[in-house]
Amino acid sequence: MTRGNQRDLARAKNQKKQQEMQKKKNASEKTGMSLQERKHRDAELMREKQRKKEEQVAANMNNHKQTAN
Repeated sequence: MTRGNQRDLARAKNQKKQQEMQKKKNASEKTGMSLQERKHRDAELMREKQRKKEEQVAANMNNHKQTAN
């Protein structure tokens, strides 16, 4: 047998946890994108960010070479 109200407390805790998980699931569904679509979008954003960073590094290298000469 359980001691006191442990069973009730455990049920309430589990119910709260389930509600939080459902909220997170609903929030992701509201974006209208599947997991695969989000991964694709994020990959495109990271490629764009990397391309900009490479351009910035190249520009800095050109500026450094010009000031050295």
